[in-house]
Amino acid sequence: MADGSNAILVRRRRREQTAASGTPRGARCDRALAAVAGVFVLAQLVLVRPVLGLGWDEIVYVSQVTSHTPAAFFSAPRSRGVSLLVAPVASWSSSVPLLRVYLALLSGLALYLALRAWRGLFPTRVLVVGGALFASLWVTLFYGPQAMPNYWVAIGALICAGCFLRVREERSRAALWGVAAGAALMAWMRPTDAVYVTVPLLVFALVRRHWRLLLVLTAGLAAGAVDWVIEAYVGHGGLGERLSEASRIQGGLGWHIAVDDQLRSLGGRALCRPCTGPMPNPLVILWWFVLPVLAGLGLLVAARARRPVRTLVPLACAATAALPYLFMIGYSAPRFLTPTYALLAIPVADALWHLVETPGGKWRPVAATVVALGLAGHLAAQLAVLDGAVSRNTESRRDWGRTAGALHRLGVRPPCLLTGRESIPIGYYTGCASGATSGNNENTTAGDIVRTADRLPVAHLAPADGTPPRYARTWPVHRISDLDVRVAPRPRRDSP
Repeated sequence: MADGSNAILVRRRRREQTAASGTPRGARCDRALAAVAGVFVLAQLVLVRPVLGLGWDEIVYVSQVTSHTPAAFFSAPRSRGVSLLVAPVASWSSSVPLLRVYLALLSGLALYLALRAWRGLFPTRVLVVGGALFASLWVTLFYGPQAMPNYWVAIGALICAGCFLRVREERSRAALWGVAAGAALMAWMRPTDAVYVTVPLLVFALVRRHWRLLLVLTAGLAAGAVDWVIEAYVGHGGLGERLSEASRIQGGLGWHIAVDDQLRSLGGRALCRPCTGPMPNPLVILWWFVLPVLAGLGLLVAARARRPVRTLVPLACAATAALPYLFMIGYSAPRFLTPTYALLAIPVADALWHLVETPGGKWRPVAATVVALGLAGHLAAQLAVLDGAVSRNTESRRDWGRTAGALHRLGVRPPCLLTGRESIPIGYYTGCASGATSGNNENTTAGDIVRTADRLPVAHLAPADGTPPRYARTWPVHRISDLDVRVAPRPRRDSP
């Protein structure tokens, strides 16, 4: 009996020692991941800078919740997640620097939580390198502080996949909530992207009969997409109609090989539509070809270590997330693949550690030197592309502001209406509503525009020497930069 009591006490002491020794390791992991997130925030504030004005898509999202400017037309593919994300600041302040700082801090916190979801599945050093690889991509740094959905889909994908694996291995209730939260975040930002990312998780849960996991994952997707679905029936004639309209706006989803388009956009182009012109410098796109090789090596390493599922799950989700943007759409933007890059980062980091270190823990000097030089060159290329992208976008957004100032001097002041070329961004900077009689942002008619001109200042923007629409042909024309601006004559007031 005494022996049995001693055995119980010994086992209890061992459990306590294990828990005690695990706590510092967990705290060290948290500190390391927090350091990665902190550097990411600082890099955004220093390299992208909070003074960067709002871009076209940002204006659409932010204008939905602001009080100082009319809401821009909200087309079928868009979701309200970004608008709600920025509402705590944009609903009461028009300060762009304040919004940038808020989003930079929020994106850093989100990165920390997303990496923490993988704690225990991979060593801390793998998570640190994986987080650094993802955070140092120019597209991650550029869009982290912007009011755009793709970064947040990537964060949701990391959280969902990591917690999915933890539920499978640990039966953790907290991780089960993480699965739902990650799925809801993705669907909240872009419902269609959320479906593509989670296809492998849904299939895996169904095949392995993890019914509770399948239910939670489905519930998370439904919770995130419910407002988008309701809006489809309220404003678009049904879910099928909204999906059809979204496909039309995106050029008609179908078989389109857009791999070369994505390569062209890696040089810093925010949107490649149509995607023509030369390829970027080979040093800029080399990493894109190395990435799948390292991902495959990461899977091989995991298979040899008898933990293939931990690597196979993020790789499968990365592949399905990339599928529509590589083979189903006729244009490209580098931000489209942000979720894929996030999901590949951890398996790639695992492969890099395998290259530089033996299973016994000894360094491979030659391999370590090659990997270090390769990463340094990769980082230098990413920072160079980022600098160019920031410079171009800063200048284009300042140009919108200058055009807005010129419109004010012509008497086009709020409340007012702009139509024609770039009417959405210039309208936002001017404080005007924007209107279009055709195209993806069609929201008015020529008759409505003419009637509005009887009450408010109205101007039409067209390329220099371009052909104006019939309703604006007799309006006085003014040249502002490379635009012909036709301002509707103010109506005469009859004497009493």
